Amino acid sequence: QVQLVESGGGLVQPGGSLRLSCAASGSIFSINVMGWYRQAPGNQRELVASITGTGFTNYADSVKGRFTISGDNAKNTVYLQMNSLKPEDTAVYYCNRVQSGNRYWGQGTQVTVSS
Repeated sequence: QVQLVESGGGLVQPGGSLRLSCAASGSIFSINVMGWYRQAPGNQRELVASITGTGFTNYADSVKGRFTISGDNAKNTVYLQMNSLKPEDTAVYYCNRVQSGNRYWGQGTQVTVSS
């Protein structure tokens, strides 16, 4: 079993920045993919960005050039640096980890972009 604990959400003005963190604990394997998804009210959950254990990254078109995902394998932690935030980035952000065919989710953290 894997536990994911997220932190770093909050309220920010348009154009501002936030950094989300997700720490994994439990039965951790080095071969994995971690990522961030988000879900706004009335919308489906969508992938924002992901990173493999070897550092390969993938981004949704809507966040390319603004968001950066990174990982610290020693700490089993993944980060999402979000810059130039827009009101349409407002959502609950969920951390996700896939390993050994299993998918795990964090509890979610609210990100609100508003003036």
